Amino acid sequence: MNDSALYAQALPPGPVDPDTPLDLLGGMTPAAFMRDVWHRKPLLIRQAVPGIVPPVSRDALFDLADRDDVESRLVTHFRNRWKLAHGPFARENLPGVKTRQWTLLVQGVNLHDAAAAELMGRFRFVPDARLDDVMISYATDGGGVGPHFDSYDVFLLHVSGRRRWRFSSQT
Repeated sequence: MNDSALYAQALPPGPVDPDTPLDLLGGMTPAAFMRDVWHRKPLLIRQAVPGIVPPVSRDALFDLADRDDVESRLVTHFRNRWKLAHGPFARENLPGVKTRQWTLLVQGVNLHDAAAAELMGRFRFVPDARLDDVMISYATDGGGVGPHFDSYDVFLLHVSGRRRWRFSSQT
């Protein structure tokens, strides 16, 4: 089965009912979320996807990062300095998994993995023009991407491990 067939097979048959409460939204309906939260304020929902497991393993994510047709980035924070590199990354060129303070980001995982495509399908209440892809990151202890501003809408699902998240308003 090719990647596009895998993607099409994993998406639900149509849009999510806007008036059905979703655990993903903390019991809020998509209509209420879009009206009251979207573009207005950050929202934290603990256990939004109970029992979630990473859609791809660390090894599978590293394999995707090594492909020419997959967008990947490596963010490191060594010697108090942030550095960004663009992939592809051969596994042997990534820092060791026991090395602190680095993060691998892989874009469009939903195009290459059915479980990631299914996860994206849970967000079908967002207008198609705003629904881009599933990016998965892997970070070692102390890893992150540094202070930044996203100029697009983001749903963050923290699946495993520990991370300190901080949000601020932009002026």
